[in-house]
Amino acid sequence: MFNKLRNRFLVVNMVIITVIMLIAFALIYTITYQNVRNDIMMDLGRASDFYKPSDGMAGEPHQGGDGGPPHGGKDKDMMWQPERTVSFCIQTDYEWNMTATDSRFDMDDDFYANAVKKVAAQGSGYGQFSLDGNEWAFKVLDTMTGNTIVFLDVTAQQTILTNLVYTFLAVALAMLIVIYFTSRYFANRSIAPVKEAFDKQKRFIADASHELKTPLAVINTNADVLLANRDDVIRDQAKWLHHIKSETERMKTLTNDLLYLTEIDDTREKMFYAPFNLSEAVESVILTMEAVIFEKNISLDYEIEPDLVINGNGEQIKQVVMILLDNAIKYANDQGSITLALKKRAADIQLKVTNTGEGIAPEHLDRIFDRFYRADRSRSRKHGGYGLGLAIAKSIVEQHKGKIYAKSVQGQSTSFYVLLA
Repeated sequence: MFNKLRNRFLVVNMVIITVIMLIAFALIYTITYQNVRNDIMMDLGRASDFYKPSDGMAGEPHQGGDGGPPHGGKDKDMMWQPERTVSFCIQTDYEWNMTATDSRFDMDDDFYANAVKKVAAQGSGYGQFSLDGNEWAFKVLDTMTGNTIVFLDVTAQQTILTNLVYTFLAVALAMLIVIYFTSRYFANRSIAPVKEAFDKQKRFIADASHELKTPLAVINTNADVLLANRDDVIRDQAKWLHHIKSETERMKTLTNDLLYLTEIDDTREKMFYAPFNLSEAVESVILTMEAVIFEKNISLDYEIEPDLVINGNGEQIKQVVMILLDNAIKYANDQGSITLALKKRAADIQLKVTNTGEGIAPEHLDRIFDRFYRADRSRSRKHGGYGLGLAIAKSIVEQHKGKIYAKSVQGQSTSFYVLLA
């Protein structure tokens, strides 16, 4: 599914980029083409002025001699210079029969005849044709005795346009290849969080279904036992009722935790924050948990730096501390110890909760904050855990723009760190 999504993204991206490139190249080519055409028209106009006969010499052939002011008596120094281009002039009658030529180049009569045929075939006063591997532009001037045709070699200008097209094609191909692999890379990176979220959602639904299936099965079984002994009084069936009650409470806890996680996600931007004394909040949680810790025969040491104030939701932060202490109590070894430290560290305030015990394997450290994830499922079920406590703690800390992570030494201890600004 995600491969199809990525491929669709790539196709759409490539189509959009290709269209944009085509439009850009078309604009560049059109502008360049117009500039080249304007240059050709300008040079052809100057050539026409150069080869145009004077009024007194209309219809006379011009051979481009050196005597006197040639071509209408105009001063060549003030005119377009023919030696800068390849051009020539042919005079014909109205039937397109060649009568005279004016050229600085040694070209045979067949060439001139073919040029006149090209012009006659087009039948227009201006145009362009190919002859002997070159591109020629022409302009027809009407005279009293026939037509004066001025020819101009525009091969160089046409080569510019042709090379521009080839350059565009090469650049476009190279750019599309680069853009394809670049788009593929970023598409994979963009889809990765979506895929991860989708996988987490699937795992979340599967885990939630599994957690709900067990208590429902217990409730159903105990209900069947009660139905099978309808004549017994409630006192005789109290055991089965207690089982149903216990599993109902577990389901209630599970659904409450799930609803709380959903509420945290929905109210992330709406939560009201205010300054509160974090040191007093942590100390109040310790006081409520001391009895449980004593009952478990676990020692507790804590060091709290006084009057540490942060901006946030005091009740939610208390819940984080309670979750971490409850987790430490559950997984501490017999006659083990728990240490809690709250200190100012540079620009942050650090809360550290450590318990002795089996520890957490390195491959589980990055996943213990996922919903329903438990490194040891059998032991978690023994302690009544669903794997939601640490997920709730992470959501609250992230909502406060903080960071939570764990470190562990297997067989020795596990430490949870919370950093708050």
